[in-house]
Amino acid sequence: MAQPISNILKAAMWMMGAVVSFSAMAVAGREMSHQLDTFEIMMYRSLIGVVIVVGVGLITGKIHQVSRDQFGLQLLRNLFHFTGQNLWFFAVTVIPLAHLFAFEFSVPIWVTLAAPFLLSEQLTKLRVTAVFIGFAGILMVTRPWMAGLSYGIVAAALCAICFAGTSIITKRLTRRQSILCILFWMTVLQLVFGFICAGYDGDIALPTMETLPWVITVGLGGLLAHLCITTALSLAPATVVLPVDFTRLPIIATIGMLFYNEPLDLWVILGAVIIFGSNYINIWSETRKKPIART
Repeated sequence: MAQPISNILKAAMWMMGAVVSFSAMAVAGREMSHQLDTFEIMMYRSLIGVVIVVGVGLITGKIHQVSRDQFGLQLLRNLFHFTGQNLWFFAVTVIPLAHLFAFEFSVPIWVTLAAPFLLSEQLTKLRVTAVFIGFAGILMVTRPWMAGLSYGIVAAALCAICFAGTSIITKRLTRRQSILCILFWMTVLQLVFGFICAGYDGDIALPTMETLPWVITVGLGGLLAHLCITTALSLAPATVVLPVDFTRLPIIATIGMLFYNEPLDLWVILGAVIIFGSNYINIWSETRKKPIART
């Protein structure tokens, strides 16, 4: 069934909100990295998240949706997410922003490879083809035969794999858990993880007046990005939403060029386009397989 134009426009606007949120998080992470380490950033981000999620739950009367059902999966999901997010914040300081965002588009490739084992989803010929195309794009972005693999590139690649694990477990959790419950445990558990990792040496740096606005930006940006994506997908199919999400790459590449003197690497852009193409083929094929509802 064709989507109303108004819903498509609304979905596009929500996705642009996600694009802005992700871009703001990347800039904020880089700006405060000289004063706060990744564990401290995650701890403060999660603290802000807990306050917001609990507040929303109380105001809307949905706090009762939080339960300890499937807590083991919640714990595993957040171990993946916490690890991936720390790798993300590390990578954002040592490689060009465009490189990191290009790697993020490889998350669906890893999800596709793992889905048959963890979600009982079939790995079709078209999906396999899309995966090979996606890996070609990843090689174009990294070009390991030229300069080798730096710590930043490895961190970005591992971060994408961790985010894929997060996505797969989230998909399983949403079968029985509300979004509020998932966000609650995400913020609470990662606050605990962040506190333990940041304080293991007995020294936790406090935000200064200079870094506080960036800490708040990271704390709000993560939740807003997920809210925007979820809302966009509720208004329009992924085949409409995904192209808007891809605008993250040229936007962050331009920010890197203008504010951080990062070269505009056309190979990275081209590789990301190929990765995007593989993702789009996969989503388009899944959309085509859905049965048409009969009246």
